[in-house]
Amino acid sequence: MSHNVTMADHQTLFIGLMSGTSLDGVDGVLCAMDASGKPTVLAHQYRTFDSRTRALAMQLNSSGPDELHLSSQLGIQLAHDYAAVCAALCDATGIAASKITAIGAHGQTVRHQPQAASSITGLPCVGYTVQVNQPALLAELTAIDVIADFRSRDIAAGGQGAPLVPAFHHAVFGDPTASVAVLNVGGIANVSLLSADGRIAGCDTGPGNVLLDLWVQQHLHQPYDEDGQWAAAGKVLPDLLDHLLQDAFFQHQQTDGPQSTGRDHFNLAWLNAQLAPFQGVRPVDVQATLTMLTARSAASQLSALYQQSASDRPIARLLVCGGGAHNQFLMESLKSCLPNTPVETTSALGLPVLQVEAAAFAWLAWCFTQRRPANAVAATGASGPRILGALYPK
Repeated sequence: MSHNVTMADHQTLFIGLMSGTSLDGVDGVLCAMDASGKPTVLAHQYRTFDSRTRALAMQLNSSGPDELHLSSQLGIQLAHDYAAVCAALCDATGIAASKITAIGAHGQTVRHQPQAASSITGLPCVGYTVQVNQPALLAELTAIDVIADFRSRDIAAGGQGAPLVPAFHHAVFGDPTASVAVLNVGGIANVSLLSADGRIAGCDTGPGNVLLDLWVQQHLHQPYDEDGQWAAAGKVLPDLLDHLLQDAFFQHQQTDGPQSTGRDHFNLAWLNAQLAPFQGVRPVDVQATLTMLTARSAASQLSALYQQSASDRPIARLLVCGGGAHNQFLMESLKSCLPNTPVETTSALGLPVLQVEAAAFAWLAWCFTQRRPANAVAATGASGPRILGALYPK
């Protein structure tokens, strides 16, 4: 049933769309932005990917035949899924598409190689990131301006192109009286440290749900470990956990600057290779250990960011969002890794955990329309602040 929404005169409307590395579907939010860019979520809609879309996106995470054609086909399907979510948001609120300033459409990340070196002699070693999308088609289907391609400008400026959410986290959750951390646990996890003095730091911490989902799909034929119940029935294997943490990604984190990752690195092939020396372990114990890997790597990187900040104030709270916030075993694991930091979800501050990333892309679209830089340089490593995105007019 639709309902009309009353807005203040100074507010503008934006839709944010996010389909993340979990490959489960697309979340969309319709946000009213005030003059400072503070979002109020008016409606949230979710659309599950069908099995073909999910399989196609998974296939494009690694090299294979006919990639250009398959990528275009995925982009077209995504545009129709995104358009359906936008229509549902308008129906739920009674707001016409003509009243919406723009859609922030991230697309589906299938490759993330910000540190890739060129294989062609004489060309610079410039990394890249690929988000499959069809923003022109989405603009055609919705009759709303679409802003897309948020990551490439940051990479062009020498950054990682990720994580993009720390600046949004600061705008929404920043506290001038206390240091606050925000952990987003999607397929990949990323953390933001928001110091009371306004400084922003952040980075990807490693796998979020990606390995957990792959392992439970392989052994229980379920899409995910609901509430972490399967992991909770197992026990963490210290030797396996230590082995996993020896991966170059985690070792690099502790010594170098900003770093990001994706399914390119953390995937089933990586997991099987890591498990090769541990024949005979129970699958349920592997699940428990993978959950602790997500928690330990996030806690370790947050601690490193905090030490680098040289703050004299403790972190007042860690706010968790994304699908992983529903995993109770993961939440308990985070608390055990951070015994001196209160851990709760963003829902406690009024923004439900599954709406945060979609709202971030509504905010990024708002920043583009304001010609406002939106990358947190300390998080991405770019050479300076940049306006992110590209416009596809309706």
